[in-house]
Amino acid sequence: MHICHVITRLIIGGAQENTVLSCEGLHQRGYRVTLISGPTRGPEGSLVERARAGGYEFIEIPELIRAVNPWMDCRARRVLRMEFRRLRPDVVHTHSSKAGIVGRLAAADAGVPVIVHTIHGMSFNRTQPWPVRRFYGLLERWAARHTHALVAVADAMIEQTVAAGICSRERLRTIYSGMELEQFTPSPQRRQAARAAWGLKEDQIVVGTIARLFRRKGYEQLIPIMTEAASRDQRLHFVWVGNGAQRAEYEAELRRRGLADRTTLTGLVRPEHVGDLIAGFDILAHTSQWEGLPRAVVQALLMQVPVVAFDIDGTPEVVLDGHTGRLVPLNDLKAFAEALLELAADAQMRRRMGQAGREHCLPLFDWRRMVDKLEDLYQTLAARKRRR
Repeated sequence: MHICHVITRLIIGGAQENTVLSCEGLHQRGYRVTLISGPTRGPEGSLVERARAGGYEFIEIPELIRAVNPWMDCRARRVLRMEFRRLRPDVVHTHSSKAGIVGRLAAADAGVPVIVHTIHGMSFNRTQPWPVRRFYGLLERWAARHTHALVAVADAMIEQTVAAGICSRERLRTIYSGMELEQFTPSPQRRQAARAAWGLKEDQIVVGTIARLFRRKGYEQLIPIMTEAASRDQRLHFVWVGNGAQRAEYEAELRRRGLADRTTLTGLVRPEHVGDLIAGFDILAHTSQWEGLPRAVVQALLMQVPVVAFDIDGTPEVVLDGHTGRLVPLNDLKAFAEALLELAADAQMRRRMGQAGREHCLPLFDWRRMVDKLEDLYQTLAARKRRR
């Protein structure tokens, strides 16, 4: 079986890590695998080198750009159609919004037998104006007509997809996004090394954040939360892991609020080193305004770090309120600060929640389990197609 994955770009991010791990796992099991991506640019880092070294075929299509551009999008559809006719894959599996729409239409044009799409997060969401949401909803319904199955990274994505009338529930299934679990093993040595690098004392409480420095990742909400919490607990120190287009803007706001000396910005970190930094956290603060199922939250819980997060999308499937962390209503900044302070004041609660989080996530997020489920899905769909 020849399986072709298509994604808009290979920055360092959850959808991209999921896709690369899927390609690697399927290749290791003897499938012929091709990964097609648009150009990867920007401060978020790149997984292109890893894809090129994966042992499977990697193709970059310059026309498959992230921004909406009708001319380039039509060209991308035409180029993808030509590639699919040349490659003759048995399965095309698309990821991310642009590649998901253009790729599925091109696959249908080329007569690909099985077309699958993964919903890593809804392309139309609460952060957008209603005309944009409506337009993307129409595109998703159009693309879904050419899709044999849709994979959701959280049960919440299934509920949102059905509620939006994209497709019937029968064509949807949840497959949690896999992680390389061995990278997320907590130890006292890893904790000491991270905190020593930041020049912190043992009694300081580290509140960490892992996200691109970008709109809708929640920094506009996080900075006021930090201001409130820092004013009430002098032990708090904040660590931001990631980079992005708004970095200078956020740094200026931290200076304006007197938080620069209490905040460490690590910049871009390779995925294989993220666990080393989480080891130094006491709490993860996740304030993103829009998610599928947040990968950073799962990684923190695997490292036995409890999480405070907004109660949105797939987050409640891993942040079990009062058990693995605290959930607060979306954009209730006061409640978020109070939850951080509650956890900061109680080391025993942090240990209990962290241990519960690791126990909850370990059996669900092994990347090999994800590949098992994808393989079963492809085989089932291919067999159904043959019977027809």
